[in-house]
Amino acid sequence: MTITKIPAGQMRGDFAHGFGVEILYPGLTLTSDDTGIGPIGRIDRAQVQPGHLIGMHPHKDDEILTYIRGGEMLHRDTVGNETKLDKTHFMLMNAGHTFQHEELMLGDDPVKALQIFLRPNAPDLEPMVQFHEFTEEDSVDRWRLIAGLSGAPLKVRSDVRVFDARIAGGVHLRLPAKEARRNTLLYVYSGKVSIAGELVSEGESAFTSNGDFEISALSASDVVLFSFDLMADVYRGGMFSGNQRRPA
Repeated sequence: MTITKIPAGQMRGDFAHGFGVEILYPGLTLTSDDTGIGPIGRIDRAQVQPGHLIGMHPHKDDEILTYIRGGEMLHRDTVGNETKLDKTHFMLMNAGHTFQHEELMLGDDPVKALQIFLRPNAPDLEPMVQFHEFTEEDSVDRWRLIAGLSGAPLKVRSDVRVFDARIAGGVHLRLPAKEARRNTLLYVYSGKVSIAGELVSEGESAFTSNGDFEISALSASDVVLFSFDLMADVYRGGMFSGNQRRPA
């Protein structure tokens, strides 16, 4: 099994003041001609201070998963939704051909979250927004299916499945059995883990084309797992999820 470690993304702004975001394009490490990898276009790890408003802005041909690990925010969009999101209330925006939204940070604590930009299997799809409430904030020492093409709480319109887990320090966790033969990207949101002796820390990722491996948590760690088919159809022209490399 070959593991490719991906360094943390490029920081913009400042986590400690106002708005900070660490932007990861996994393809910058994995490919020569694409800033993404298969259905994964971009992963933003953000921290935003309470009261901050991210004003109304457009998306096109992006599948956007909002994954909050701290604080809460109010989502508004151009299809009529006004919904509070937090550690149990998840959202997937299937932007399709036309979509806009804004986010207001609520409460007294910073919002800490991932915004995950996935690629649809075709352009100009019908826009829609999905919400799901989980019964628990964390999936402790077990995998929780969040989003996928079918059979998941939130539907992504491409061949990718997204899981999360909170792994206690010293615990070893194997991948879900059905993902063992697929391509996987493991993103470490917090903590530090080891995969076949490769250390992967907060903000870093690991890619493998054979997902049959065990994750060992060296400290309490929150991880997000992407399982996908590199050969499946994806549209690489999305506004945020699309390929940012320009032809030479």
